[in-house]
Formats: sequence, C-alpha cells, structure tokens
Amino acid sequence: MFRVKVSVGQQNKINVYIDGDSGVGIDNCVALSRFIESHLDRDKEDFELNVSSAGIGEPLLLARQYKNKLNKTVEILLNEGNKFKAVLLDIDGDEIKIAREVKSKQKKKGSKLVTGEPETIALKDVKYTKELINI
Repeated sequence: MFRVKVSVGQQNKINVYIDGDSGVGIDNCVALSRFIESHLDRDKEDFELNVSSAGIGEPLLLARQYKNKLNKTVEILLNEGNKFKAVLLDIDGDEIKIAREVKSKQKKKGSKLVTGEPETIALKDVKYTKELINI
C-alpha cells in the first residue's frame, strides 16, 4: 500500500487516498482508517476522516500508480492541450510508453479503434493521465 494524496479541508475534513501494487480493497481502507483514528484525539479536535482508494477516473498522481495500469486504456491530456486515448505499455523513470488509439483506415461504419505505433512521452509533458473503463 502507498499514499497517493492526503488533504485536510474546512472543518477538519481529512481525505486520504491510497493505492496498492495489487489494488486496494475495502478491508484495507477500514484498517487504515482505524489506525489513523487511533492516533488522533477527538477530545482535542473534532474531525471527519475518509479513507478510500484512488478511484477510476481520477488522475494518476504518482509514477508507481502507472505500473498498475499497464496494458490498460487511458486518457492522456498533454500540457499543450492535446487529449487522446492510448494503451499504457510501460513506465520507465520519468517517461511512459504508449500506443495511441487511432481510427481504423477502413471507412466502415462503426469501425473500431486500433493502436498505433509505440511512442514515449515524458511525464513532465503530461497534464494528467486517467484510466478509462472499457464498456
């Protein structure tokens, strides 16, 4: 397990987002919530605590999260504003390797997307990457 993001909002609303190399279950969230609460004193300060997994559709914030998304379809928005779908092939240091999804050259109605040639993108050039759910 690893911490993705922690935020404390107004009225001491604490949000903790976690992920794991093999996913996160509800039992993991409950155990962490209990652990955190056991180290906070409600007599000194009132708070609301929410512990959850980093959700699908949320931007990937850490390089370690990318490893869980290999060979999955993601949406990438580059800093320059170009947004596209791609299959995440690899992450190596501060770069990702992807294959963009492109329309098939066949002009048939309802033609499916296919993956293009692999390319490498520096993470510093990515505004966000989100996992997409294939329906």
